[in-house]
Amino acid sequence: MGIRKHSIAIALAMTCASFVGFDVKAEDVKLTVWSLDRDIQPAPNLIKEFNAQNNGIKIEYRQIQFDDVVSEAMRAYSTGKAPDIIAIDNPNHAMFASRGAFLDLTDMIETSTVIKPENYFPGPLKSATWDEKYFGVPKATNTIALYYNKDLFKAAGLDPEKPPQTWDELVETARKLNDPSKNIYGITFCAKANEEGTFQFLPWAQMGGASYKAINGEGAVRALTIWKQLLDEKLTSPDTLTRSQWDSTATFNAGNAAMAISGPWEIDRMLADAKFDWGTALLPVHQEGAQRSSAMGDYNWAIFSSTEHPEEAFKALEFFVSKDATMYKDFGQLPARSDLPVPPTGNAAKDAALATFLEQMKYAQPRGPSPDWPKISKAIQDAIQAALTGQMAPKAALDQAAEKIKSIDG
Repeated sequence: MGIRKHSIAIALAMTCASFVGFDVKAEDVKLTVWSLDRDIQPAPNLIKEFNAQNNGIKIEYRQIQFDDVVSEAMRAYSTGKAPDIIAIDNPNHAMFASRGAFLDLTDMIETSTVIKPENYFPGPLKSATWDEKYFGVPKATNTIALYYNKDLFKAAGLDPEKPPQTWDELVETARKLNDPSKNIYGITFCAKANEEGTFQFLPWAQMGGASYKAINGEGAVRALTIWKQLLDEKLTSPDTLTRSQWDSTATFNAGNAAMAISGPWEIDRMLADAKFDWGTALLPVHQEGAQRSSAMGDYNWAIFSSTEHPEEAFKALEFFVSKDATMYKDFGQLPARSDLPVPPTGNAAKDAALATFLEQMKYAQPRGPSPDWPKISKAIQDAIQAALTGQMAPKAALDQAAEKIKSIDG
C-alpha cells in the first residue's frame, strides 16, 4: 500500500511538473516599444497587428512626447530601464549608436529575408548607420521640394509648366511674382532658429558643394546670401525668421505667397485649403547641371543594446518593415524604400506631388550623422539668424559656425 501511494505521488508530481513546464514554455516574450505615434499613426497599429499573430511575442506600447524623446530615452538606458525598441528622430540616431546604446543589427540584417539595405533610399539608410554598421532601420521618410501657384505664374506671364530650375531663376521668378499691392510675396520658407531652419538650409549648402563639416564653403555662403537677398528685397515675409514650415506654407495656401518650400505632409491640407491650381518641382540647384540635394526627415526604428530579447525584437522590426508597402495608404507616410512605389490615389494633383517628392528623395541627405548633431545644428541656426538679421555678413556668420562645428565634431 505504501509503495502504491508513493508511486501515485511521484506520478502526480511529474504531472504537475509537466504542467509547470508547459506554462513556462507557453508564456509570451514581452517587448516594449516607445514612439511618438498616436492611435492614427503607424506604431500602435502595427503593434496591434503584430500581437494578433499570437506568435509567442507580445509588445506593450508607450507613446512619448516629442520634447522628451532624447532625454527620457537616454535616462532610461543609463538606469537600465530602456524599452526594447524605440522610434528615434533620424538626426538623433548617431547620438545613441555612437554611445553603444543601440544594438548593432548588421549581422541580423545580413541574413534577413525581409530587411534588405539595397531597398532603401541612400539618405534614410545612412541615417541609421554608424561606423559602417547598421544600428537601426528606417521607419518612414520625408523631404522638401518647391510648391508653386500656377495661376499666379500665368498672371505674371510665366509658363506654369516651367518652374525655376536654378537659384538665380528662383530669385528672378520671385521678383516677377512679388506683388505688395495684393499682399503677395514671391516665396515663403522657414528660416526659424530651430531644427526646422537647419532642415531647410542644409540642402542649399549641400547643393552648393558644402557640408555640415565645411558649412562655410563658397556655395553655402552664396546660399545664405540669396536667403538674405530674398528677405532684404521683401520677396519673402519678414516673419520667415520666426515661422514654422507649417505656418509659412499656410501663407502659400492662402494665396499670399507664389512659391513655398515645404514637404509632403502639406499635400492634403493644400488640397483642402488652396483655391488655385498648384504644382510641385524639385528644389532649384546651385547652377544648371549641379548636384541635387534635399532635406530628410522622419524616424528610424532601433533596438536598445540592453534588451534581453534581441532576436524577438528583430522579428518585430522585420514585421514592421514587411508593412512598408501600406505606409502611405494607411498612414499617409512615405516609405523610406526606393523599391516600393506609392500607389496612385486617384487625385491627379496629389499623385503628381507625390511623384515629385519620391524623385526628390533620391537626393535627400541626413543631417549628420553625428553624435553631437543638436550642437552642430545650433551653430548653423545661429549663423542663419546672424546673417539674415544683419548682425553679421553671411561669410562671417558661416565662418564662425564652421569654427564652432570643428570644436564640436573634431
